[in-house]
Amino acid sequence: MNTLARYPLSDLKAVYTTLHAALRDAPYLMDNALLGELQAYLIKAARDAGIDVSDHGEWASWLARLDA
Repeated sequence: MNTLARYPLSDLKAVYTTLHAALRDAPYLMDNALLGELQAYLIKAARDAGIDVSDHGEWASWLARLDA
């Protein structure tokens, strides 16, 4: 079991969007293993929810919905 599954999806989305927004000021995060694992986990969760993650707008809208 992925340890990220222990946390509410809304918390994971909030952490991811915060870190992703910081990439410009903290480029070392680009190669951060935790950020990569978090992104992969969220992509799978989004796909499982029927989200087309290749559509940036759809992906961003899903990330912004912290209730799901």
